[in-house]
This record gives sequence, structure tokens and C-alpha cells, in this order.
Amino acid sequence: QVHLVESGGGSVQAGGSLRLSCVASGDTMCISEMGWFRQAPGKERDFVATVTSGGSTNYVASVKGRFTISRDKAKNTLALQMNNLQPGDTAVYYCNAVPDLDTCPDLIGSDFWGQGTLVTVSS
Repeated sequence: QVHLVESGGGSVQAGGSLRLSCVASGDTMCISEMGWFRQAPGKERDFVATVTSGGSTNYVASVKGRFTISRDKAKNTLALQMNNLQPGDTAVYYCNAVPDLDTCPDLIGSDFWGQGTLVTVSS
């Protein structure tokens, strides 16, 4: 199993910045891809950004150029630097880890999530 803990959320004004962090523990050698998702009030959880074990990144169009995802595999950490935040970015942000089934086939069907951290952006 993999345990994820996020931190770094808070309240900022539009145009401000925040940096989210996620620390992974447990079977971290089983982690393949990691990412950030967010859930705004009354909406479904949506993809924000992901990074593969090889370092390739992918972003939702609305955050490209403003958010940067980074991963330190040696420290088992994931970060999301968020700049020029806008009210539409207000949401609970969740860290996600997907298992490498070649390394850990017993984790088939597993998908790991943190408890979430709230980001509030005021206009």
C-alpha cells in the first residue's frame, strides 16, 4: 500500500502563488505515475497535472504556463507550484499515485489518494 499526505493549501488573492507538496510512504517502490487532481465545490474531481516515473509531464489546458508539477523520486515527494492563481482554481487538491503493476502486480486495481488540501482564491 501507498500512503499520501498533502500540504501547502491556503487562501490567496487572485494573481498569487501557492506550492502544494505531497509525501508518499509505504510501498513507494511500487509507484509509477503521480499526479494532482482537484475538486471544486459541487463538481467532480478533475485532472490537473501528472508526471511519469521518467519525468514526462502533462497538464490540463487551463493551468498550462501557470502550474508546474515536479517529482523527487529519491525523497518520495511530489510538488505543484501554482502561479497566477485565479478564482476558478479554487478547489480541494488531491495527490494521486498509480502503481507499477510490472513491479507490484499485487496492486492491480489499486489507485492511491491523499486526503486533500484546500486552495481558495479570492478576486
